[in-house]
Amino acid sequence: MTQPVPDVLAPARLGPVTLRNRTIKSATYEGLSKDNLVTDRLIDFHVRHARGGVGMTTVAYCAVAPDGRTDRKQILWTDAALPGLRDLTEAVHAEGAAVSAQIGHAGPVANPKANEAPALAPGRHFHATTQSFTKAATRADLRRVVDGHAHAAGMAIEAGFDAVEVHLGHNYLASSFLSPKLNHRDDEYGGSLENRARLSRDIARAVRDRVGDRIAIIAKMNMDDGVPGGFWLDEAGQVAQWLEADGTVDALEMTAGSSLLNPMYLFKGDAPLREFAALFPQPMKTGVKVFGRWKLRSYPYRDLYLLEHARQIRAAVKLPMILLGGVTDKAGMDTAMAEGFQFVAMARALLREPDLINRIQAEPATKSLCIHCNKCMTEIYAGTRCVLANQAS
Repeated sequence: MTQPVPDVLAPARLGPVTLRNRTIKSATYEGLSKDNLVTDRLIDFHVRHARGGVGMTTVAYCAVAPDGRTDRKQILWTDAALPGLRDLTEAVHAEGAAVSAQIGHAGPVANPKANEAPALAPGRHFHATTQSFTKAATRADLRRVVDGHAHAAGMAIEAGFDAVEVHLGHNYLASSFLSPKLNHRDDEYGGSLENRARLSRDIARAVRDRVGDRIAIIAKMNMDDGVPGGFWLDEAGQVAQWLEADGTVDALEMTAGSSLLNPMYLFKGDAPLREFAALFPQPMKTGVKVFGRWKLRSYPYRDLYLLEHARQIRAAVKLPMILLGGVTDKAGMDTAMAEGFQFVAMARALLREPDLINRIQAEPATKSLCIHCNKCMTEIYAGTRCVLANQAS
């Protein structure tokens, strides 16, 4: 018997949490924390999206260890951070939305100079962007990272979060271990897919053991690294099945691309080379202009651009799934529901119009104003925003 297609704008359960609708403001690093603490600007950012109608907004990115930050200012799970995090969750709840914390360790994507610590990776390699060598993670390092995720999830409960999103994508630490291109280890964390997936599964298990069913657990995982020899769809399906069998997550959000090797593969649309070059002093500015096109490749944009791959994961598991990638209007949301996804995640469209969900509820034919120029990417360290939008609303 055919199941009825869910109404994307009706309430829905995500693990132990009821969301007022099935739309999620996905994780986009806000660049609005200071000294690893919440600021009023960060609270205002998420209140705008909560007031704009989303079912849940995601605070990103909250590092589980000081050496796991991509930016020195990023939130760390310390006692000093708790009061601000509580203020943030209370403010979002006051607008009727739920709130999730994205937790993870950046691994080889971390900023070693700012963190004053080497970037962890499966092995030692030279990182051209930071002009430094990564550190091959020891077993003790990996135990510390796993414990850090559990600690972060426990603090998320104390801070009033409704969910945690465990970051297993984009060649951050867990994702770099999944990648056969980056992981050449010959111990229990390398070689076979089962070994390469060990860290991701250990992290998810530690989080589940710490929080039980008190909050929802989402895993954000790559389907495709976007580089030859990287983690790809067939292996992603198997890892998704293992996570389901482990009983450690309430939902999967499938993503793509490598922040380390091919960041534009996730976003699709224009590659804002000129805007990125402007962020750097000379001679790096000229270097970005000349050589940046090999790092920041441009991929054609289309709505629901991750659907083709994500539906193959959808067919492999029974877990609730969140469709990410080019969700911009009610028609796309309805397609996701019809394809068997339980939730949709949106980023750039909501940066352009934080009230887009309210506007779609009022007029289902509403179209997003986002033009996928990706210039918002260049704003993340000064405060993520759409450069075309009035952020005062």
